Formats: sequence, structure tokens, C-alpha cells
Amino acid sequence: MTFHESLDAAVRRNQSWLCVGLDPDPNRMPDHLPTDAEGVYAFCAAIMDATADLVCAFKPNVAFFEALGAAGWSTLERLVRLRPGPPIILDAKRSDIGATAEAYARAVFTTLGADAVTLNPYLGGDALEPFLRHADRGCFILCKTSNPGSRDLQDARLADGRPLYLAVAEMARDCWNTRGNAGLVVGATHPAALAEIRRACPDMLILAPGVGAQGGDLEATVRAAAAGAEPQVIVNVSRAVLYAERGVNFAAAARTAARQWRDAINAALRAA
Repeated sequence: MTFHESLDAAVRRNQSWLCVGLDPDPNRMPDHLPTDAEGVYAFCAAIMDATADLVCAFKPNVAFFEALGAAGWSTLERLVRLRPGPPIILDAKRSDIGATAEAYARAVFTTLGADAVTLNPYLGGDALEPFLRHADRGCFILCKTSNPGSRDLQDARLADGRPLYLAVAEMARDCWNTRGNAGLVVGATHPAALAEIRRACPDMLILAPGVGAQGGDLEATVRAAAAGAEPQVIVNVSRAVLYAERGVNFAAAARTAARQWRDAINAALRAA
């Protein structure tokens, strides 16, 4: 099954455009869990099991696993294999030149088995091609990220007056999406840019992080990014679900939070 088929199946089965980000900070996990790799696995696996029927995808951030060393990478592999239904979008922001990009792509898609990955376009199309060549996998290209510092480069104006982020979106649309497996990462904290990018790329899938703890407005995000009958916008929520409760009932609390976010996204889609 391709990434898009797996995503579509989860969207329809769970009536959800919610993605839960897996950013396991040992210092914020429930007190009864150990802060080592086994504790991280227990935490994330419980969250995934509790929310699998409420989301369209899970998005583990590799940094939190790599910080644990070799045991952390093994934990990430175990979680990808667990895959309780919805696809796995690996938040790795990978990109490099030549053979290095080829190796990264093998690591993400062949060794790890992720369904999709986030990619940094700064090195250009030849650095993205080793990932895009996997036509059955999803490739989400950073376009306008949710952090405040994104303005330093992504808002820079080109000679024709376009912001750099819009040029990236248009290049993704016209040059990099030849296999139909490219999407865009656009932060929910920038609804005006999100609307501009959606107008330029009406058919591309958008991954929108930044609602919840980062302060992005859900209704504004959905209004800017939704693309009609098939919204084509994955709304990512991480900390607001993961850390809904720090006690022994953390997974049940995460499920409650995920349901609330799923229902809020659907309400916003109906309103849009």
C-alpha cells in the first residue's frame, strides 16, 4: 500500500485529519516510567495504541530518539514496526548531496520502513530526488516552517518580489512532484502564508504543524489550508496530546485530547 493509500484509508476510517506528533521528552513523560529508551518506547506505544482510531497519521521526530543513542534508534524502529494502522511520517528534515542523500533515503524508507518523511529543500532538487524516487512513499518538503526564525530566510524576497517560501512551493508543484508523492510543510503559525501557498498549490497535500503548544489558530489554519471536499491538510498536534496528563492514566488522557482535537478539526473543516 502506498503512503497516499494508507493515509486515505486512515482518513476515511477514522474521520480524521489529525496527526499526532511523537516528540518524547523524558523529562515530561509520566513519573512512573523510566527515562531511558524502554520508557520512551512504553510511552509512545501507549499513545499510539490509545489514539490509533482517532488520527490519520503519526509523526515521530527523530531528534528525540537519536538523543538516546543506539537504543533510541532501535526504539524508533520498534515503533515504526508497531504501526497500529495509520501511516508513519518521519520528521527528520533530511537532505544532502549525492550518495549521502541516497543513504539517507535507504535509511528512512528501506531500513526503517517509514511511510513518509520531511525534507529540507535548501540543497535543491538533486538532493530531494533520492527520496522522491520512492514513488510509493510521501515526501513533505519544508516550505514555511512554524518557528519565529523562519522569517530570516523563508520570507526573503526574490528579484520578482515573491517570498522564498512561495518559490519553494511553486518549484515543488512544477518540478519535484512529478510522481505525485510530494507535499509541503507549512506552519499553522503563519495563516496568511498558508493561504498564499494553498492558492498556488491547490492540489498538494499540506502538513501543518504549530497548533496547540506553539499557538497556531486551528480555525485560521483550516480556513487557509483546506482544499474543498478533500481538505488535503494534515494538522499536527504533539505536546497538547502527549502530555495531556503526567499520571498513570496518561494514555487515556491523550486519547481524550486527541478526540477533542479530531472533532475540532472536523468542525473547522465544516465551517470552512
